[in-house]
Amino acid sequence: MELTWAGALLLLSILITLFSSFQMYKKKGQLPPGPTPWPFLGNLLQRDVLPLSKSYKKLIGKYGSIFTIWIGSKPQVVLCGYEMIKDALVDHAEEFSGRIITPMTKRIFRDHGMNTSDQNRWKEMRRFTLTTLRDFGMGKKRMSERVQEEALCLAEEVGSIQGQPFDPRRRFTSAVSNVICAVVFGHRFDYKDQTFMENQKIMESQFGFFSSFLGMLYNTFPKIMEHFPGQHTKIFADTKKLCDFIHEKVDFHRKTLDPQNPRDYIDCFLIKSEKQNSSEIIYIPENLVHSVLELFFAGTVSISNTLLLSFLVVAKLTHVQAKVQQEIDEVVGANRTPSMEDRLKMPFTNAIIHEVQRYRKGSLENFPRATTCDTTFRGYNFPKYTAVSTMLTSAHFDPLHWETPERFNPDHFLDEKGQFRKRDAFMPFSAGKRACPGEALAQMELFLFFSTLLQKFTFHLVGDTKDMDITSLYMDFRNKNQYPLIRVVKRSA
Repeated sequence: MELTWAGALLLLSILITLFSSFQMYKKKGQLPPGPTPWPFLGNLLQRDVLPLSKSYKKLIGKYGSIFTIWIGSKPQVVLCGYEMIKDALVDHAEEFSGRIITPMTKRIFRDHGMNTSDQNRWKEMRRFTLTTLRDFGMGKKRMSERVQEEALCLAEEVGSIQGQPFDPRRRFTSAVSNVICAVVFGHRFDYKDQTFMENQKIMESQFGFFSSFLGMLYNTFPKIMEHFPGQHTKIFADTKKLCDFIHEKVDFHRKTLDPQNPRDYIDCFLIKSEKQNSSEIIYIPENLVHSVLELFFAGTVSISNTLLLSFLVVAKLTHVQAKVQQEIDEVVGANRTPSMEDRLKMPFTNAIIHEVQRYRKGSLENFPRATTCDTTFRGYNFPKYTAVSTMLTSAHFDPLHWETPERFNPDHFLDEKGQFRKRDAFMPFSAGKRACPGEALAQMELFLFFSTLLQKFTFHLVGDTKDMDITSLYMDFRNKNQYPLIRVVKRSA
């Protein structure tokens, strides 16, 4: 009897494996070539394939700038290099404007807000968000003044440390998060507010889990993972805490709403909800809460990490820091705060900020897009809802578009006269219809925080860092022991 059961299990395993292999073979169809997947797992456990940030160059060398990887039994087409990415996201914008809603995303956002599979709902929510951010001054003076005020609060906080070594990440995250709070809630929080600090930690954990191996495992086998304890259970519990916090803010706004004088994003949404037809289901509380949640996800962790990286780089490259400070002194002086009007007169400072973003390796793997229809692209046929991942990092290191892609070089963003120049292959916020709606706000924050702090302080790395190169500073900031502490010295007026 034992042998019978063992034989039956073996036969069943073989049949399931064969069925899985057949299904994967059938899905390959006319998709681009790529590394051979394993049944069930795909390329999930193949270290020479994942993570893509470490393997994409080798895969390009073997398969070209377009190839297919497998996450479990689901194919994902990967696009590399500026021309390939632009062709898809810009030249074929409509076909590649869909979004893959992963099991993790679905569980957290519940198909609401801008993380929805409904194209019409997504378009309306995105349009509303862009309009509201613009009306509240994104790229204009009103928002600029808010960021300037927060930059001064951050400078005061940094100055209070009085030259002692410290980890600036938490303070940078608080400052960046407060800008989003001002837009969404209409007010900022004290950096030491316990709820504020707890919410930031939750967002950082979620942001890290999305790109981790365990996160990938959950997205591949969600029904199996649901039956086991693990970090994902805490992530979902913490998400509920964040949503409850946002619900409280929405309730307060609803009670104190003045339709003639909207204070922030929430007020604008509530006013819209009162005007919509009863048959419409767009401006509802669930969409508001999850849109706010996504604004914090998109506008906090990645921007604060870039800010931290900017100061680590100039603390290491002391000659670069001195040149930035010289430009600040000449354009702004010491008696007023840097403003967005100064940016045009500060090309070197602007170039440093952009080069810090360009040089980030492995941090720009875009959330997968999806084809909105059966699509023919570069000689391959993509069925509707094919997952497509754009390796934005590969555009930033494309030797066809950057003079010295493997070297940290701010001259990439300076012309022969020393003036700032835009580069088409620079796309840290993606491109096309799904490009980040907060790009202008993010660049404003980076410039004003960076220039304000360097106006007032000189930054130094703590410890023996003479053998540390720039590349080693570009790391996973979730582990604070992996990057050096910083010490600041107040500059004389």
